[in-house]
Amino acid sequence: MGPFLFGACAMFAAMYSTQAILPELGAEFGVTPSQAGLSVSVVIGALALGAWFWGPLSDRIGRRASLELASAAIVVPTLAAALAPSFGVLLAVRALQGLCMPGLLTVGVPYVTEAYSARIGDRAMGYYVTSLVAGGLIGRVAVALMTAVTGWRVALAALAVLPLASTIVMRRALPPEPAAPARSGAVSGPRLAALLRNPTLMAATLVGSTLFFAFMGVFSYVDYRLESPPFSLGQAVSGLIFLLWAMGIAGPLAGRLAGHAGWVPVAFGAVGCWLPGLAWQRWDWPGVAGMALAAYALGLTALAVALARRGR
Repeated sequence: MGPFLFGACAMFAAMYSTQAILPELGAEFGVTPSQAGLSVSVVIGALALGAWFWGPLSDRIGRRASLELASAAIVVPTLAAALAPSFGVLLAVRALQGLCMPGLLTVGVPYVTEAYSARIGDRAMGYYVTSLVAGGLIGRVAVALMTAVTGWRVALAALAVLPLASTIVMRRALPPEPAAPARSGAVSGPRLAALLRNPTLMAATLVGSTLFFAFMGVFSYVDYRLESPPFSLGQAVSGLIFLLWAMGIAGPLAGRLAGHAGWVPVAFGAVGCWLPGLAWQRWDWPGVAGMALAAYALGLTALAVALARRGR
């Protein structure tokens, strides 16, 4: 799985490359914290939109070709982000990055299932998550430390080396994907409607969304908190808070637990960027924390409702 995991790590590093340097971007372009947070939000939004394109495309051209194409395509907007002359241009190229990412990150899920799960089971998905954790650490901690030494533009430009190298590695060493049945490359209206009526699927989606919302909100604005009184930490030191992301190395363990006990018990044991930015501007850190707790409560409610329906 090495070549694929390298590519996933590189892509995820680009995704979160501005999260740890939002105060620096705000100072550079003269924007508010919530506006600076858009440099992360537009990536997530574009990724969600791009998934509707890359999923069917990977059905037609193959998973491996999609992985290689996405990894190569993101190199140019990654370099462009470092050269952005204005905040508007930065948002535009960050959106382009997000549109490239599903070709590897979203397609990576079925690729792992098809290529590796038959041999190593749920551990395959755990290894995939671990590679994303490594990418998250690089995109946050490494960028934060490099920004303190060389400035944010050099730090972001350096990230372009990762997808470039991963493209070369995957083209040379990524094993061929196993033969798969013919795919239509599209989701029909009735099938999509059936998915949207599935209460368990909707609950899982909502739980994941609320957890992600709280996670993004807290980690996007914690630097503002740490760099303000009473802490008054420097940018490099405050960026070390993202080492908490290393807790994600429990991914393989979570995969084994989910395979053994099911996703609901595992989800109970686990228990956005723009809106938390407005909360920061209005109520400072208590506002961000309160919004995160509200998101957790919403996710737990959805999970409880799904459990109740399953018990009927």
